[in-house]
Amino acid sequence: MYADEVATMPESFVEVIVDGTASTQEMDRARAELTEVLRRHGLAGSARLRLTHDARIDGTSVAQVNLCVAGTPVRCQIDGPGTLVLRVVAERLDRSLNRQLAQAPPRWAPDPERASLVTVGEERPIVRRKHCVPHRCDPAAAVATMDALDYDAHLFTDLDTGEDAIVYWAGPLGVRMARQRRACPPRDFEHLPLTMNPHPTRVLTESAAALRLCGYGLPFLFFTDAEDGRGRLLYRRYDGDLGLVVATSALPVS
Repeated sequence: MYADEVATMPESFVEVIVDGTASTQEMDRARAELTEVLRRHGLAGSARLRLTHDARIDGTSVAQVNLCVAGTPVRCQIDGPGTLVLRVVAERLDRSLNRQLAQAPPRWAPDPERASLVTVGEERPIVRRKHCVPHRCDPAAAVATMDALDYDAHLFTDLDTGEDAIVYWAGPLGVRMARQRRACPPRDFEHLPLTMNPHPTRVLTESAAALRLCGYGLPFLFFTDAEDGRGRLLYRRYDGDLGLVVATSALPVS
């Protein structure tokens, strides 16, 4: 019977991409750790691990895993010292898959394992720009996506108002929601561990938003673009530079 179980074990493949230098032993270990997680959950198919050494000023590494589970994207990202980050990201993926495969409710609380990227300093450049057509949904669905993709904040279009909005990890209940203009609570608000940001988002240029984020040491900033009136989510990367998620009605033709 054991031989039959081994013979029918789903095939899993982990692609390892390294930014920097890594030994063959380290890459094999990374592949083995994540393959074991996938097999434990009975998942066939592929996953991609990107390992970035010295991604932060303090010399820590960043590990990011991406895969699809039943057509749903799943992502985990964490930083940590040296090769220890491989074990941490494998454990993080294991917990995420437990929730996804059991169809359990998403987590509604910040993760103490990963600290926010908060640094006060001079304006940093926007080095990555991602255009997206935000999914129109309620805040509960947006939180589920934020959890599955291991984001600190998630940009979506609010089902009630049609405004661009975000959910993000924040007290006192665990998640906070912000819309571009209206601060009225969403439907089923009383049943959700969620608070509303009572202020409309600022109308800013990208440069002004970057200056504000860096000057106040914010991990991210949701704002309304001064030119097209759509929502923008500016965030700090692990290397200290900035990334920008741009809400649009249609993706640009490449």
